[in-house]
Amino acid sequence: MNRDEKKFNFWQRWLTYANVMTIGVGLLVAFAGNSFFFELHNTYTKDVFLSGNEFEPNILALKNWLFGIIGGTIVGFHLLMVMISENSFKKKEPWAYKTMWLGLLSWFLIDSGISMYYSAIHNVVLINIVALILIGIPLVMTRKEFNSN
Repeated sequence: MNRDEKKFNFWQRWLTYANVMTIGVGLLVAFAGNSFFFELHNTYTKDVFLSGNEFEPNILALKNWLFGIIGGTIVGFHLLMVMISENSFKKKEPWAYKTMWLGLLSWFLIDSGISMYYSAIHNVVLINIVALILIGIPLVMTRKEFNSN
């Protein structure tokens, strides 16, 4: 295996593992949204939307429901990303590279735009930018493999 292939394999594995890790985050969002993992996010959410007050029971129930469906969506999206990374991306099929970028950027722009509109900048900083960097780096680092096809 030559140096370029080793480099591509490293970044392809990074891409897979980053998405597997994000599946774990999605499961935590769905099932442990009130745990210490999300303490900072929940604190900022209360500051932005509830003037720092605690979640009332009905608001907490709504938040938990929303975290449940958001967590499920995160799991599904990143499971697809893993399957693409482990199959068509690994085979250097150009559609896989483009699809991963389109999925990542469409999520990032919509989610971040709505978060910023509602002054929930903490969501952009704590969640979105981290995911964009974690998944975007291997896509940037493998672009040459897909531009030559």
